[in-house]
Amino acid sequence: MLYPIMPIYLKTIGFSVVLIGILEGVAEATAGLSKGYFGKLSDTSGRRVPFVQIGYAFSTVSKPMMAVFVFPLWIFLARTLDRFGKGIRTGARDAILSDEATPQTKGKVFGFHRSMDTFGAVMGPLLALLYLYYHPGGYQTLFYIAFVPGFFAVLASFFLKEKNQAADKPQNAVSFFSFLHYWKESPAAYKNLVAGLLVFTLFNSSDVFLLLKIKEAGLDDTAVIGVYIFYNLVYALFAFPLGIAADKIGLKTIFVTGLALFATVYLGMAINTHLYFFFGLFFLYGVYAAATEGISKAWISNITDKKDTATAIGTFSGLQSIGSMLASSMTGLIWFQFGATTAFVLTATATLLVFVYFMTVSIPARSYGTQG
Repeated sequence: MLYPIMPIYLKTIGFSVVLIGILEGVAEATAGLSKGYFGKLSDTSGRRVPFVQIGYAFSTVSKPMMAVFVFPLWIFLARTLDRFGKGIRTGARDAILSDEATPQTKGKVFGFHRSMDTFGAVMGPLLALLYLYYHPGGYQTLFYIAFVPGFFAVLASFFLKEKNQAADKPQNAVSFFSFLHYWKESPAAYKNLVAGLLVFTLFNSSDVFLLLKIKEAGLDDTAVIGVYIFYNLVYALFAFPLGIAADKIGLKTIFVTGLALFATVYLGMAINTHLYFFFGLFFLYGVYAAATEGISKAWISNITDKKDTATAIGTFSGLQSIGSMLASSMTGLIWFQFGATTAFVLTATATLLVFVYFMTVSIPARSYGTQG
């Protein structure tokens, strides 16, 4: 509900494109570091459900906070709390998904999760669009409204049942950066996969910049939200079938296809001047997201030991968020200094190099028979 209006709202309260980039970067870095730590803590404690419940609760509370005050420091605090909640829940939630799958159905399970998650990202902006149609510029009220579905999400999390693994786990203290040790202990396949993913992340800035691009191209607020809804609808419709396809023809095949689409979208964004052509680019962007986000986590869970699932995904997600912070901050600065075209062309070029890397490096689709 809030993501597509976030950059518009921030600009109305005085945030520049550079400050927006820094805000998104700091928020993602907070999520990233906490994903690694709480993923490790979940594996060490053998518990999953409390992390999911607390994580959704924090993100829910942060929504109305964005509307209470418009001071930059307060906005940073609220946005960071939202991402901190995401960091708490991500590793444990993905471990739950992995535990419910087999190595042959990881793409399907993670794809289904992405589909359902993203259908929420379709319904939310539709409600926001409907509200703004009758109340133009009423952004702050939307932050209060967004608390309601968040509240029900927290309630839903109480239906999750713990598999009671805690009795078998040593209760050792976990330091905040202890998850980084996993990189040294992880299998070679994990290092090769995550290295490529992280280089891509360094150039994959927040979607906020895509929304700002189409806003500057002449689309009004309603059209910007409409494009974002369209993107999420495509993402939701393709994530599940592409997950099934990945299980059959290979996780790598689907993933690198997504990278190629991403590079195409950013090149198109750099040179396109026709408003309606943006819908075609966002269609491809939706397919890209469906082909990569769930697939990458399925791939990671297949090449790491079951007892380390939350740590492996949390470590990747943590490092990924640090990369996103750098990418968003860098994109904001490049946009400010040299323009949007330069920023998008640079991203597309770097993505093509990552595509070549994945095509030349051998990474197995699964390594651990203990999974599932």
